[in-house]
Amino acid sequence: MERSQKRIRTGIYGGSFNPIHTGHTQLGEWLCREGYVDELWFLVSPLNPLKRNDTDLLDDEARLQLARLAVEESNTLHVSDFEMHLPRPSYMVNTLGRLREEYPEREFVLVIGADNWERFPQWYKPDEILAHHNILVYPREGSVVDTNTLPDEVQLVDAPLYPISSTDIRNAIASGTCKGEWLAPSVWKEIKEKGYYGCDAAAIM
Repeated sequence: MERSQKRIRTGIYGGSFNPIHTGHTQLGEWLCREGYVDELWFLVSPLNPLKRNDTDLLDDEARLQLARLAVEESNTLHVSDFEMHLPRPSYMVNTLGRLREEYPEREFVLVIGADNWERFPQWYKPDEILAHHNILVYPREGSVVDTNTLPDEVQLVDAPLYPISSTDIRNAIASGTCKGEWLAPSVWKEIKEKGYYGCDAAAIM
């Protein structure tokens, strides 16, 4: 009898990634290096039709391109547009269900911040997610997770804190104070060339 092949343990890290920064990628590399997952997919969320007046949110293709640039030198980090091809609204429980159907050779593990874990009971069908997936929760400043109350499927990982957010980066770019900190060089170059987030490349050269 043939031995069953071990499924690839794949972390799913969803978000708008507006823009993706090195806090995201360093966390992903850490999770892979420490053996929590074999690889990690950045699942770039589609633009919410209700937020099309939000000028800070780049369109889907622009955010995907920035994310791809950020991971182009990594062997374990990947970018996925899977959720952009699903019916809206794109609830995570539905996305994970479709991923299981499309990739039966993979074991998908959800990666979320401690702030999102605090809100997890308000997610759409959270019990269904827990019924099919393990969850890795990483620390976030200002969010406390009581490990004594965590379900068996949920693990708080002792990952480093990355004290930066995409909002901070967008604000710094718009104000002309960003010098590319917390951004991969290729991502920063693309932002400057395309003038994303109100970037005035001439003013910061």
